[in-house]
Amino acid sequence: MFFTKFAGTQKDLEGDPAVDVTSGQARDRAGDGDPRAGVGTGPAADATGDDEDLAQLKALGFSSEFRRDMSPWANFSLGFTYLSPVVGIYTVFAFALATAGPPMIWSLLIVGAGQMLVALVFSEVVAQFPVAGGVYPWARRLWGRKWAWMTGWVYMFCLLALIADAAFGAGPYLAAMAGFRPTAYAKIYCALAVLAVATLINLTGTKILGYFAIFGFTAELIGALVVGVWLLVSHRAHGLGVLFHSFGAQGSHSFLYAFLAASLIGLYQFFGFEACGDVAEEVRNPGIQIPKAMRRTIYIGGAASTFVCLSLILSVTDFGAVIRGDDTNPISTVLTSAFGDVGSRVVLGIVLISFVSCALSLQAAASRLIFSYGRDGMILGSRLLARFDHKRHVPPYALLAAVVVPGVLIIGTIVSEHPLNKLVSFGTVGVYLGFQMVVLAALRARLKGWKPSGKYQLGRWGMVVNVAALAYGVAAIVNISWPRTPDAPWYDNWVVLLMAGLIIGFGLLYMAITRAHTKSDAPHADAVPEPI
Repeated sequence: MFFTKFAGTQKDLEGDPAVDVTSGQARDRAGDGDPRAGVGTGPAADATGDDEDLAQLKALGFSSEFRRDMSPWANFSLGFTYLSPVVGIYTVFAFALATAGPPMIWSLLIVGAGQMLVALVFSEVVAQFPVAGGVYPWARRLWGRKWAWMTGWVYMFCLLALIADAAFGAGPYLAAMAGFRPTAYAKIYCALAVLAVATLINLTGTKILGYFAIFGFTAELIGALVVGVWLLVSHRAHGLGVLFHSFGAQGSHSFLYAFLAASLIGLYQFFGFEACGDVAEEVRNPGIQIPKAMRRTIYIGGAASTFVCLSLILSVTDFGAVIRGDDTNPISTVLTSAFGDVGSRVVLGIVLISFVSCALSLQAAASRLIFSYGRDGMILGSRLLARFDHKRHVPPYALLAAVVVPGVLIIGTIVSEHPLNKLVSFGTVGVYLGFQMVVLAALRARLKGWKPSGKYQLGRWGMVVNVAALAYGVAAIVNISWPRTPDAPWYDNWVVLLMAGLIIGFGLLYMAITRAHTKSDAPHADAVPEPI
């Protein structure tokens, strides 16, 4: 099991943007400067931009029911709160510090660079295919129906697991803030309450979702900066030199072995940027705005995550106690020591906002993916899942699915030991599998002649970035799945691969029996030009 202590203890690569509202390969290089220039502002400009966005969707074979109410700032905030520096660091910090000591922080920089490569590949794809649902429609256009169906299937389940993870992870912080004991049942009740709040916000529609995403982003970023600065100024116990000292955390293993295990803190942190593309039909000028939002999510989210992690590491007074397992919750120890009982509860309130915002963003992304699946008739219950509430401009039944399944997972944690660890591990490997299925589809399409024709292009760097993104992603999947607890029961040692295998195996069986991938005549495999 990845989480259990193992035995023994840009620069922006932007190419020449091209204006193209079709899904084919024709590229309009009129030579009259940057197509973003002269867009203008105000109602007339908005109407022109909306017309262009609608024309692009029409050329892609869709007429959208969503309203383009999500501002570029809200789109970035959605990705940021999904990535959530506070949720990512606070959830995995104790495990990473106990496993490799303070040097585990360097994994944030390595993983951030690798995920930036993936984000650049996604940027080219979403600029050409700005369709709701993210990885599923992208894989459909790049490769075909079977590949897209399986990509969507894997990614859907990992998103549902991550929703449960975000809601469940909030339980201990809600209990600490309210002052009651975080028993197993109490954490389940808290998680269900967080899930209910996220659902109510999502049901209000795109505009309100955007407002809450901005609020969550602002609260989290300010909270992270204020708490981090206070810790560094008034409660720092170590100098920067500890970032190069493991304090024996690796035990009898090599430090590389320990560092790779502890790098889950980075692997779990750096996704969320794809959520910016999941709502592509709700953003104006998505071919320009969504690639920007994706990159900003990694720049700003990564910097905030690293700062949060740094401030916590330098404020832990006894690394040995954490490594030995005497202090299993070093964050709580640090916050109580630095802020006192009342102050720490205020900080925990900000942390709780971060968890709710993260669950909210995950649920929005999952519901759009499920809606996209249903709109193409690709899954049982498609008629319901494809229904759209024109008053609130949300897909209510797809949203309901993104409530029921995580709710069942949360309730099911009562029969599991270390349930949060299992949810995090499976959710993370599922994300990476879904990502790399798109990255592989993009590479295959390039080799067959695909030339990205959206408003964002990598140009001559496209193939290099694509290959590097695939190599990084495969290495990350191997690292997450690698069994590291030889003394644990076999099913616990292989739990990540077992869960992933069950989802993929059941998906293949379902697809073979129902022929679900054939039930839609929506466009597919049209990224590669037809041979003349």
